[in-house]
Amino acid sequence: MWVPNLPVVMISTVAATAGGICLFKDFYGGQPYDRNARADGKVVIITGANSGIGKAAAWDFAKRGAKVFMACRNMEKCEEVRRDLVLETHNKYVYCRPCDLASTESIRKFVERFKSEEPYLDVLVNNAGVMEPPASVTKDGFETQLGVNHLGHFLLTNLLLDTLKASAPSRVVIVSGSAHYGGKINKEDLNFSKKYDAHAAYAQSKLATMLFATELGRKTLGTGVSVIAVDPSLTDTDITRHMSMMKSVSRFFVYPLFWPFMKTPNIGGQVILHAALDPALQGSSGDYYVDMKKKEPSKLAQDFELAGWMWKVSEKWTKLDEHKAALAKATAA
Repeated sequence: MWVPNLPVVMISTVAATAGGICLFKDFYGGQPYDRNARADGKVVIITGANSGIGKAAAWDFAKRGAKVFMACRNMEKCEEVRRDLVLETHNKYVYCRPCDLASTESIRKFVERFKSEEPYLDVLVNNAGVMEPPASVTKDGFETQLGVNHLGHFLLTNLLLDTLKASAPSRVVIVSGSAHYGGKINKEDLNFSKKYDAHAAYAQSKLATMLFATELGRKTLGTGVSVIAVDPSLTDTDITRHMSMMKSVSRFFVYPLFWPFMKTPNIGGQVILHAALDPALQGSSGDYYVDMKKKEPSKLAQDFELAGWMWKVSEKWTKLDEHKAALAKATAA
C-alpha cells in the first residue's frame, strides 16, 4: 500500500497556500492606472518620495516621461533612491531637493530654489506623512502630525500656488485617508498639548488635509488648478513604524493577518497617478477618490465653515504672509 511522504505533502500544501494567498493579494490590490497614459514634459513635485507610495509614484512618473522633483528630508536616502529611479526608468530628469515639512523655513527655501530653476509646475503631490509618533513638536512648535501632514503641505502649496496657476491646467494631489472619518478638529487644543492622544491627533491631521482640499478647491475654482484628495487604502509601507503594535511582539502575529489585504506601494501609488493624469479629473475642486473611485468624504470634511476656520488658523500658524514676503524678496533679488 502506497503511503504519502508526509514532509513532501506538507511542503506542497504550504507552497500551494502561499501561492493562493499571493494570487489573492494581487487580485485584492486592484489594477494599475492606465499604463499608456504619458506625462511627457510635465513637471512634478512629490513630497516624501524616497519611500512607500511616494517612491512608487515617483518611479511611475519618471517612467512616463515627467520631470520629477523629489522633495525629501533625508537627502542621503533620497539620492540613493533617485539613482535607482534614473537607472531603472532611463529618465535623467529626476532630482532630489531638501524639504523638511517639519520646518517652515526649509519649505520656503525649497520653494525659493524650485522657482529659480523651474517656471512651471504641472503637478504637486502632497504625499509625505507621519503616523502616531510619540508626543513631539516640529521646529515651529506644531504637534508633529498636524505640522507634517497638514501645516507643512498647506504652506508648501500656498507658496507654489502662483506657479500652479501660471501653469494651468495643473493639479494638486493631496494624499489623505480613511482616518479622517473618525477625525475631529480639537479647536481648544489643536496641538494636543494638554493631553496627547496619538491616534486622535493623527485622525485630526487627516481631517485637516481633507478640509484643506475642500477650501483649496473652492479658492481655485476657475483658475485651472484642479484639487484632488486621494486615499490609497491599506498599503504596506513603513508609515506605521511608530505605532505601539508594530514595536511589540504582537506584530509577528497581527501583521501576517493583514498582509494579504495590504496593497504593495506600487499599487497603492496608482491613486496618485490617476489623480494627476486622468483627463476626466480636470476641473476637480477637492473631490475625494478611494482606489481611483470617487467617494463621499465625511460630513465634517465638507463643512465649509470649518474649512474656512482651519484655513485662517493655518495661515496664522505658518505665518504664510511673512513667508510670501520673504519669498518675493528673495525671488526679486
